[in-house]
Amino acid sequence: MQTKTLNEIHKQGIDALVQILGPVDAIRFLQIYDPGAGDYTKERKQWLESDPEKYMAAVIAHSAKSQKT
Repeated sequence: MQTKTLNEIHKQGIDALVQILGPVDAIRFLQIYDPGAGDYTKERKQWLESDPEKYMAAVIAHSAKSQKT
């Protein structure tokens, strides 16, 4: 058994999706899996409060506001 390259596996996967789902639904299926962009680990430090008490207070305030509407 010969090991396939990632490109070969990718092509066979796309071909299988198109064969089973058809070209339009294969594209729609692939659009579900958007890898996103950026580095979550680095970026979360920018938006996440460093003080856990402040963070929890913000979560509780947001939850209370959401329940009123």
